[in-house]
Order: sequence, then C-alpha cells, then structure tokens
Amino acid sequence: MTDATAPASPASYVSGGALYRLVWKWHFLASLYVLPFMAMLALTGGIYLYKPQIENWLYADYMHVEQTGAALPLEIQVDVLREAHGITRLRGITQYDDPTRSTKIEYNDADKIRSYAWVNPYSGEVLGTVARDEMPMRMLRKFHGELLLGKTGTKFVELAAHWSIVMFITGAYLWWPRGKRTLSQAVAPPKGGPSKGRSWCRETHLFTGFLAVILVTPILVSGLPWTDVWGGGLSQIQKATGQNSQSMRFRGAPKSTSDSGVTIAYEDVFAIAREEGLKAPYEMRPPRKANSAYWIRSASTNRNDQTELVIDRYSGDILKRLDFQDNPAVAKTVSYGISFHQGELYGLTNLIQNTVAAILALLLSVTGFVAWWKRRPAGSLGVPNAPDAALSPAMIALVVVLSILFPLVGASLIVALILDWAILRRLR
Repeated sequence: MTDATAPASPASYVSGGALYRLVWKWHFLASLYVLPFMAMLALTGGIYLYKPQIENWLYADYMHVEQTGAALPLEIQVDVLREAHGITRLRGITQYDDPTRSTKIEYNDADKIRSYAWVNPYSGEVLGTVARDEMPMRMLRKFHGELLLGKTGTKFVELAAHWSIVMFITGAYLWWPRGKRTLSQAVAPPKGGPSKGRSWCRETHLFTGFLAVILVTPILVSGLPWTDVWGGGLSQIQKATGQNSQSMRFRGAPKSTSDSGVTIAYEDVFAIAREEGLKAPYEMRPPRKANSAYWIRSASTNRNDQTELVIDRYSGDILKRLDFQDNPAVAKTVSYGISFHQGELYGLTNLIQNTVAAILALLLSVTGFVAWWKRRPAGSLGVPNAPDAALSPAMIALVVVLSILFPLVGASLIVALILDWAILRRLR
C-alpha cells in the first residue's frame, strides 16, 4: 500500500522514517477493520471465561440438591423426564462424584429441540429444562465466534483475528524505541491522565499495545483452530499426516460384539468408568443402534485427565480405551491451546491472565479509536501519508509469509491494495 506524497526512484527502497510512515499506514488501515471486532471479542470472550461460575449462578436451583437417601436408578430418572417433557433422542447423561449435584441429561425434546434437563436423583423431580441454543452462555459463544451469522459471520471474525496479528506486528514496530525515546520510557506506564489529551491517549495506546502483544497474541493464535479457513486447513493437514485427534466421540468407536441381548444399566457404565480411574465429572453417550456401544469420558477441564472408554452395551467389556496422551503431538498441542484459550490450562493463573488480556484488548480498542479521532483532520479519514517507494526484499518476504500463513490476509490484502489505489489516494 503506498501513497504518492513525494517522488521516488523506482529502484529506491522505503526505509528509516519513510518505512515508519508506511508501517503506520498499514497499522492504521488494519485497525479500521480490527478494532471494532477486537472490542467485541474482548468483551464476549472475557465474559465467557467465567462460564462455569455464571451458569452455576444462573442454574443454581437446578444444579444443586439435598441428599435425602439412595439415588434412583438413572433409567427411572430418564423415564420421568420422558413422561414430563418427551424425549425423541437421549443424547447423554452427566454425573458428578458429588451427592449434592443433580443429574444432567442432554436430549431432544418432543419438538426435537436439543435441550438440557436437571433431575433430582433422590426424588426424580425434574428441576428444570432449557433449550441448548437459548442458554445465555451458548448464545454468547456463538456471537463471539460467528456474530450469530453462521458460516458468513465466522469468516468476518476470522479475518479480524488474522489482521489483529498483522496489527500487533506493525504496532510493535511503531512502539519500538527510536530517537530520544528509550526502552525504559517505552515500557513505563503513561503519566498524567486524560486531561493531557491526545498525548496521554497515544502513550496509553502504545503501552497497552505493548502488553497486548505479549498477552493477547497467544490467545488469538490458540483460537485459530476453531476457525473455518485456517482451522479447516489445519484439520486437513492433521488428517493427511496422521496428527488428528483420536477421539471416538463422533467416529472410530468399535461396535458391540453382538446386536442382541440385555443392555447393561447406565449405573454400570458409570461404575466401570470409576473402576478404570476416570476423573469426575463423567459424560456418557448411550448407544443408538442394536450393535452400538456406550461411550463415556472424563469431562474434567484438565486435558490430561480426559480419558475415553467404549463399553460393550451387552457384556460391559471395555472395547477400547483412549487416554489423552495417546493422541499425536499436534492434536495434543491444539487441545492444550484450546484449554489455554478458555483459561483452563493452568488453573486460576490462566484465568486471571486471560482476563487481564481481555481488558487490555478492550482498552487498546478504545484508546486506538480516541487517538485516531483526536488526530484526524476535520472532514477527513486521516489516513497517514506514506512515501511512494518500493518495499525491500525483506518486507516483501514478510508480506508473502503472512499471506501464506493466513490466507484471508492475502486475499483481503489484494482488496485493500485495490481500494487504496482506486479510492484512498484519490480522496487526498
């Protein structure tokens, strides 16, 4: 992207102060698209970090019960739910090694709406039901990942995530001390307050950006496996190289050794999981066909505890066991990254770290907008001027590498170059 503000020899390369202005222009144009999304992602992601605590508050009356004797068989609890609300498909049952927790049942109701129910295991009372897609945290997650616009929305979010990385790279270059600005000054918090006007806002933006590069960039990268284009490409590479997850939840589970007989009770499946050393909570999926098997896993937030079992529905034999460590290296790395992204990888420290990162990203968006608003000339977009000179081979290589690593960056860069040539330069 260039602006013809001064004549330059075609053989000359942009460098020094000219390079600074060119990088500033790239940073500015990336920020125009990124900052609104970054504010949204920071706000929604920061709230979603506390999903367990929020849902424990929202559904406290459903989740917690008083122990009043022996628990009813799970089949009876499911039958009570079936009679009260209808079950067209039983999807799963979650249990805790806690006598004060209710039984959580996932099912399709009479209208085939995917739902959750909580049942008192002692009385059989259905404490409450909710459609999965109407749960506030579920809706927040969908907005965070796709703006509630499905596949179209997720590509806008992914594009913003890709350009955020470009924005951080260019922002780090702009932050780097030069001239009379020392490193100690660059890493020092801004002095004064908002009354200092544009200078304070600029210094706050630089300081916040410096911290955000350290704390927010890993969160952006760890979220990429969820995306359509980048994540889909990674998934294909994993499959081709045998580095994909070996989870049997959706595929690869062995069948029961027979297609007839007496199906073992749900309690037996949970008992087998305990005997095999699985950690609570336990998530069980019942067989759907005569020759299918039970699938059960530890739903612990500790990835290393997430063992899966496939159990013969008639004999109770363990057909297959998968420990997390049995997964290939890339699959484990992706899984650890997701755990980090959700603030679960190393407990409270990870949660606090990601909370601070979300606050930084939100503050970075606000200060970036305010700094631009105060700097821009009246009636103008305020795009920084940049010299009309060729990029050095190193800069070209960087652009090519970023375009390969992040395909949406390459595609959108072409569009941006066209807009810059056709519109922005002519506006000035």
